[in-house]
Amino acid sequence: MSNEFSASVDVDYTDGEGETPDDYPSIQHKIEKAVEVTRRGLEQYDNPAVMWTGGKDSTLTLYFINQVAEEYGYEKPTAVFIDHFQHFDSITDFVEHWADEWAIDLVYARNEDVGDYVAEHGLEPGDDIPVDALSEHNQHHIREILEFEEDSFPFLLDTYVGNHLLKTVALNDALEEYDIDGVISGVRWDEQEARADETFFSPRHDPDLFPPHDRIQPILQFAEADVWEAFWNFVVPDTVEAFPDEGYIPQADDDLPEGVTQEDVPISPKYFAGFRSLGSEVSTEKTTEEPAWLQNLEGTTERAGRAQDKEDLMERLRDLGYM
Repeated sequence: MSNEFSASVDVDYTDGEGETPDDYPSIQHKIEKAVEVTRRGLEQYDNPAVMWTGGKDSTLTLYFINQVAEEYGYEKPTAVFIDHFQHFDSITDFVEHWADEWAIDLVYARNEDVGDYVAEHGLEPGDDIPVDALSEHNQHHIREILEFEEDSFPFLLDTYVGNHLLKTVALNDALEEYDIDGVISGVRWDEQEARADETFFSPRHDPDLFPPHDRIQPILQFAEADVWEAFWNFVVPDTVEAFPDEGYIPQADDDLPEGVTQEDVPISPKYFAGFRSLGSEVSTEKTTEEPAWLQNLEGTTERAGRAQDKEDLMERLRDLGYM
């Protein structure tokens, strides 16, 4: 990938500046904006890709991509799944299943250097990794970019060094390997304070930090409850033939229309099981036994089940290229 960003891209980097979900008062307004941003992204970038975690936000984003690509005749972009070696098995199974169903080209972004060391030494999450055992590439990120001075760091996703190496470095290496110039992601304004000032098209052009690219963010305007409204009233009825066209909101994990199972629905089984936010197998817990969409979305924190050390560092991690 070139160290310079393409001058031919014509997008408005101020679109969405100063806005909140309240500026899109209905689900129809939110969907219309998502389609508009998605279409613009597929038009403007030579080689866009969508970041897909298997979570609700990235899956909703992928749904809009599918709809726009099919309606307007665009080629579907590649989906990039960051494999940080600590996923729930059900998440990777879900992603692979729906990639097949939706005819999506799926690639994995991995920090192979860290993964190889973990496998060779039989490490478990929390075990230490010596900095000097890793490649010059990873050591550069640890010492020069993160300015981390310790001799080792724990093999944990939701820590400063672990998150950067396992997610950000893996992502940036994939951007370079696949020559990606536009990253379509499912971040939302209301999800975290560090994301509240994002715009629908956001430049990442500093070659000292990451391969120059833009972030394309179609669902910034969705609140958490809006995401679930979109799923049960649009995504699922459009995807599952046996589902009522007018939508239906299950009131329990097994409360689905006759002839429909969880496997038929493009929603991660972890949400049915009570998880409200998905992270890693070792650092994310369910918040209650209720399915995610039935929980107290207004009165509780969406990412309460996540380890908080990474959450507290989100702003700096995003400066380094994290989603």
